[in-house]
Amino acid sequence: MIELDGSAGEGGGQILRSALVLSMVTGRPFRITRIRANRQKPGLMRQHLVAVQAAARISGARVTGAELGSSELSFVPGEIAGGDYEFAIGTAGSCTLVLQTLALALLHARTPSTIRVTGGTHNDMAPPLQFLQRAYRPLLQRMGAQIDFSLERHGFYPAGGGIALAAVTPCARLQPIELLARGERRAAYAEALVAGIPASVGERELACVREKMGWDDANLRLNVLPGERGPGNAILLTLEHEHVTEVFAGFGAKMLRAEAVAGQALKEARAYIASGAAVGEHLADQLMLPLALAGGGRFTLSTVSTHALTNAEVIARFLPVAFSFERGEWHSTCSVRTTCAPG
Repeated sequence: MIELDGSAGEGGGQILRSALVLSMVTGRPFRITRIRANRQKPGLMRQHLVAVQAAARISGARVTGAELGSSELSFVPGEIAGGDYEFAIGTAGSCTLVLQTLALALLHARTPSTIRVTGGTHNDMAPPLQFLQRAYRPLLQRMGAQIDFSLERHGFYPAGGGIALAAVTPCARLQPIELLARGERRAAYAEALVAGIPASVGERELACVREKMGWDDANLRLNVLPGERGPGNAILLTLEHEHVTEVFAGFGAKMLRAEAVAGQALKEARAYIASGAAVGEHLADQLMLPLALAGGGRFTLSTVSTHALTNAEVIARFLPVAFSFERGEWHSTCSVRTTCAPG
C-alpha cells in the first residue's frame, strides 16, 4: 500500500487525481491522508469525490473514506473495464478534471469507452474543455493515444449544468515524445463566451485583447450563448503553432470587471510568448503523467511550478521514472526517464 501525504508540496487535488490514474494503471493500491490540506476548504469536494467514485466504478476498486469532506482515503483497484459511463458532479465542479482522470486510465482497458460528465466546463482552477480539445488531445495523439473530447453544453460557476464527453480508444502503450520548440505561429485568436449577462462584457474583454495583443477584429470572436446556460463568462486565447497549441483562459465572477477577466488570460499568454518555451505552465503539468506512462520524453516549459514538482514526486511513487528540471535563462526543460530496465 503506497502512503501519500495530501498536504505535500502544493497540497491540492492533483495529488489525488494523479494517484487515482497511476493506481488504476499499475494495479498498486494507495492510501492518502490530509487530502487537499493546503486549500481553503480541505478534504474531498464534490468534484474530487465524483472522480474517486468514477475511478472505482471503471476499475472495480475497493474504496474507504469516499465521502464529502473526507481527509483520508484508501483505494484498491481491480481491472480497468471499458464501456459507456455517465457521471454527475451535481455542482459546477470541473468536468474536465474528471474526464482527464478517467480517460488516461481507460486507454488501458480492453475495449473502447465513452464518458459523459455533467458539471462545470468553464470554471476557475481547471482547464476549459477547449484546452483539452486543442492543446492536450493533439499531443496525446502524437503519443499514440486516441481520445476525442466534445462539449455538449457549457456550464459556468456557480450553476454548473454543463456536459462534456470523451471517447477513448484503447492504446497498448504510449510513445515518448520530445517537444523542445513550439515552431512557427499559424494562428492566434480570442473568444469571449457570455451567457445570461450583457454581451458588452465580452466586447470589453475583446477590446482589452485588441489593445494588449494588437490583434485585429478577424481574430476576435464574441460567442453569445443561450441565457439559460448562465450566468457565466469566460475568455479564451488560443495560440496555434507548428508543434503545439496553447489555450489560456480567464473566468468571470461577481464583482470582477471584464478588464480583470481578460487580464487573467493575457498575463499567462504574454508570459508564455516571452518565454519561448514549447508549453506553458498548465500544459506542462498535464503532459507529465502521459510521458511518465510512456516511460520517457522531454519538453521545454515556461514555468516550473510547485504543482509540477509535487506531481513529479507522486508519479515517482508509482512508476520507475525520474523527472529532472533544467532551468535556462528564459525557460526550463523537463526530462523524464525510466530508472530501471523494462521487465
